[in-house]
Amino acid sequence: MSVPSSPAGAKRAPIRVLIADGDPVARAAYREVLLGTDMSGDTAVFHNLRDRLFSMAAQEREGLAASGSTTAFEPAFCGDAEDAVAAVREALAASRPFAVAYIALCMPGESDGLRAAAQIRELDPAIEIVVCVASQAVVAADVGSLVPPEEKLSYLRKPFHAAELRQMTISLASKWRAEHRIVRLAYFDVLTGLPNREQARTRLQSAMTAARQSGRALAVLYLDLDNFKRVNDTLGHGVGDQLLCKVASRLRHLLGADSSPPGAHIARLGGDEFIVILPAVGTSSEPGSVAARLIAGIQRPMRLGDHRVVVTPSVGIALYPADGADVDALLRNADLAMYFAKRKGPGTAHYFDPSMNTVAVQRFTLEARLRAALRTQAFALHYQPQFDVASGALTGLEALLRWTDEELGPVPPAEFIPVAEETGLVQPIGEWVLRTACGQARRWHDEGLPFVRMAVNVSGQQFVMPEFPALVTRILEESGVPPSMLELEITESVVMQDEERADRAIGELKALGVQLAIDDFGTGYSSLGRLSRFAVDRLKIDQSFIRRLHDCADDQAIAAAIIAMSRSLRIDVVAEGVESFQQLLFLQQHDCQSAQGFLFSRALPPSEVRALLQRAAGADGDSRTQRLRALIG
Repeated sequence: MSVPSSPAGAKRAPIRVLIADGDPVARAAYREVLLGTDMSGDTAVFHNLRDRLFSMAAQEREGLAASGSTTAFEPAFCGDAEDAVAAVREALAASRPFAVAYIALCMPGESDGLRAAAQIRELDPAIEIVVCVASQAVVAADVGSLVPPEEKLSYLRKPFHAAELRQMTISLASKWRAEHRIVRLAYFDVLTGLPNREQARTRLQSAMTAARQSGRALAVLYLDLDNFKRVNDTLGHGVGDQLLCKVASRLRHLLGADSSPPGAHIARLGGDEFIVILPAVGTSSEPGSVAARLIAGIQRPMRLGDHRVVVTPSVGIALYPADGADVDALLRNADLAMYFAKRKGPGTAHYFDPSMNTVAVQRFTLEARLRAALRTQAFALHYQPQFDVASGALTGLEALLRWTDEELGPVPPAEFIPVAEETGLVQPIGEWVLRTACGQARRWHDEGLPFVRMAVNVSGQQFVMPEFPALVTRILEESGVPPSMLELEITESVVMQDEERADRAIGELKALGVQLAIDDFGTGYSSLGRLSRFAVDRLKIDQSFIRRLHDCADDQAIAAAIIAMSRSLRIDVVAEGVESFQQLLFLQQHDCQSAQGFLFSRALPPSEVRALLQRAAGADGDSRTQRLRALIG
């Protein structure tokens, strides 16, 4: 039937209506009213039933059919209770829910109309249900107790006017649409259109109930995007939002109706975290296969405006009922498994294991104590000397962070630095380190001690911050340290992750007058040719190569090549982790500029560094051997 346009020319979407009535003639009568179908050629039986259903004169029906209307209906007709419940389930699966359902109490099938209404309400809490009753029918309170809530339950007594049916449908649909918009805001993510955290919990609870009744397992996949914060920090939150929408779109495609396993639910929990609920898992390996497919699909390059972005997800997997008997436990354990996946490396998946809980408690304790240490400034800096290999002179100091907790005792940097990076604490901690090291350098400089260079490590998160050069400028001004006295150390892997961004950041920092070093060189598999484009002053050969110099020909060749090529590029080299005279002899033979390690000195507290600098002041005229002996004892 054609629907005349409204005065503004706008058309509403048809109202989807479910008619559940066991009498085919009754269904035909509903059809005539809602669709305007001409039933004049039908039998007298139909006309008699129509007159019993709709108390309306013939001229009124003709007037209704002739009048214009901006409302269209899209009814679906079911003859028994089971079909009605199935129709609602299918409509929800297709994201085309019914707004209104008219249900006759007496219908054929294993379930009567009242039970069907209760099942429909469980499936779709939003649907408006109209119970069609005879004049002496049921007590409303009894129906309301079985099909709550009562405010979404209406009654239509026979016989009723055809216009009454149409108007009730329009009014209830209008109410449903208004509530539907509110529900969308309350239960769906505005950015991606996916169900939000609250809706995800509801769907997971329903899936767990169904799994328990059927005796089958289900799986939860907890996805977190690796280095998403770096996209926001470097390209802006607008690009970050585009990225989240793209990931949501890819998840929908990868888990669409034709994908395996069927019936997967996707939700965005917030930020860059998503979950996938697999409601029916055949084998324990199946979720891992799905996770691998999602990782491969998401990590394909994305074009976002002028930017080509590659992002990988880390995925944690938890199974019901083995890994959690309730929603909170299952989500918590899937999240924990995701955390372990991140520790394995970007773009990996990990199943939950009960032993993770012990590790998690230790990790969360460490995080809590780390936050407390930041508030109370319970950290300390020690300084490891660097020496000129040829002359034995002191050439610089590297500031190294140390933390001794009153409950945990001394905590190695290898344990707390990764936690600081994962929690974002590395930025305020890094700022404290930089400010403290510069302040100490200024005090030694003012004392007239022979201080040359202070090296400070910069985390990857700090380095990509657009405001990092301004922070360095501010700290230099506050401390009064000459920029040439400060050296910032950046790991090779951070530089290689985004070479264009690294080139810009290095240029901005060099413009301040500070020196720059590439730390842990040799572990990131980059070439000196690629690094020659960056305006760095120094390369630090990773200690893993220095450690095996005495018995590994490959490491000897690598170290020798780095030293030789660096000299040709006029880049100084510092060897890290020098612990034996054999290693020192190799470095001297290949004209390495500087070295640091336990052979010379461990990292020293400020008081011992002051004594070292004082000894250095009196060792200028000594030979290389005498100078080293005087300095390191």
